[in-house]
Amino acid sequence: MTVYDVARTLPGIEELRDHSRGLAMLDAVLSPEWEDRSYSFDAHWSETEQLASMKDGQGDEYTIVLSPAGAFARVFAHESMLSPFGPLADGQTWPGVLDGVPEAFGEYLTEPAFTDEDGVHVTTACLWREPADTAWHTGTVEYPDAGDDREDPDGSGRLLHLLVDRTPEAYAAWASDYYETPVAPEAVRHVLALRPLTPELISALNPAVTLADLAEDIAEIGYPTA
Repeated sequence: MTVYDVARTLPGIEELRDHSRGLAMLDAVLSPEWEDRSYSFDAHWSETEQLASMKDGQGDEYTIVLSPAGAFARVFAHESMLSPFGPLADGQTWPGVLDGVPEAFGEYLTEPAFTDEDGVHVTTACLWREPADTAWHTGTVEYPDAGDDREDPDGSGRLLHLLVDRTPEAYAAWASDYYETPVAPEAVRHVLALRPLTPELISALNPAVTLADLAEDIAEIGYPTA
């Protein structure tokens, strides 16, 4: 799977926003310590922007800026053949990855959070979608025929997996492995649907966490309340 395959299967902007909020809320319940979470959502990244993000704890990540201009997503897989820090890219963003990014998202090409100290965009895959678009867009990338990651050369298939497969079962399987605890799909379904949290629901996911414990996370994520 490449970024082209992912682009064909990602949902529209609003569905992506809601699903990302659900993922972040689930991680907040399962992992009280922010540093140990994988999925996050900042509903107040700026006055006009929200940020959905994921980190795998091993140096790989994605960030998605959601704004009135639409959605701009970047993926970084540090062991990808396309990594700016790999032996083939010569310290630069891989050719084509950022080609065609609309002017509306131009500021994200120099955003310090997405670039290194030399101004190189730390990205192995990029996607964007403006509000009027009917599909996601990507640059035109030629993938090198080398290495062990031919099936997922830019990391987008693995890192965006739970945005492509948005079923409760997919998250429950991932979280059960990542957090090393059983996770009930029905409880996941409740949260991914953005239904108000209840003490019983939270206890079903993590008995060590209470609704009061989650107050700051609920506000940061912008998760709906009763």
